[in-house]
Amino acid sequence: MSETTPTEIAPIAFEEARRRYLNLSPRAGRASVAAVMTSFNKREDVRRNLDGIRAQTIPFDEVIVVDNHSSDGTQEMVRRDYPEVTFIEMHDSSYGACETFNIGFGNATTDFVAILDDDVILPPEWVAKVLAKFAAEPETTGLISSKVIEPGTPDWYDAHPAVNAERYMATFRGCATMARRDVLARAGYYDEHFFIYGNERDLSCRVLNLGYRILQFPEVEVRHGTPFGMKKTPRSLYYHVRNLWLYLFKNVAFTKILGFVLRLFLKPLLPRRKSAEVTADAVGSIGGFSMIRETRNGLWICIKATVAAFWSLPYCLKRRQVCRAQDFELPVK
Repeated sequence: MSETTPTEIAPIAFEEARRRYLNLSPRAGRASVAAVMTSFNKREDVRRNLDGIRAQTIPFDEVIVVDNHSSDGTQEMVRRDYPEVTFIEMHDSSYGACETFNIGFGNATTDFVAILDDDVILPPEWVAKVLAKFAAEPETTGLISSKVIEPGTPDWYDAHPAVNAERYMATFRGCATMARRDVLARAGYYDEHFFIYGNERDLSCRVLNLGYRILQFPEVEVRHGTPFGMKKTPRSLYYHVRNLWLYLFKNVAFTKILGFVLRLFLKPLLPRRKSAEVTADAVGSIGGFSMIRETRNGLWICIKATVAAFWSLPYCLKRRQVCRAQDFELPVK
């Protein structure tokens, strides 16, 4: 991992960019916010994201990009065109999203941290509105999650009351959420054993167990370039299945795990429920059964993922802390 400070590349451009795009005024009376983004081979998405960050009506205090050794010119583009960014490049591309995000979190020095995927676009008032919402909330509100619009988002989902209601949830959308930095630190950041997918729900359990709550704030919408639902790739299926087991082993009472598994396997045999009954909290599992059917060797991938999860059972049991918070819900109803 190598960190490049913009001053090493273009000192004049760096100072000008800092004055123009970052908040350099005294922080007294105003909470400070860092944007933390991880990137991998999405150069133009990163460019659009950073342009959205620059366009904020209340500027970020820090912008941190952790790049997983992209090969599409992302590094050169960020260093050349966005010198105000603290850019951290991993030595190779083998690191998971959990580890790269954790590096970004650890480098932030602000009161709040914006957790951003590389392919999101923030509206100009995102920081202003979310900070104002935090100011109106009790200190026990640890994270505020945005409403996310993605390619292929079904009309029924976009209009669903649960998606459009301001409410406390069991998890957050990891592509565009603002968190209290000290809450993330106390909860221990993402579990790097998850590598990618499902890590938000696991972290949420630790946040909830600390007595904090996670607010869904649909007044602010962000655009996310990743299509709605589960990615249709063998890698996505593997990690979604494996990490669901890890999440259950670490955070859920064994009686609830049994009931959850029974409902999961009986679900294909039961009459189909209307889509409108799916909750916003379970968006990551939408399309799971069709994904298994449509992925080549999908069942075999699920078996391998389950074996890998049970192999990690000692790891999970060592870190097990059942979540019994009032907002806790399982990911599929």
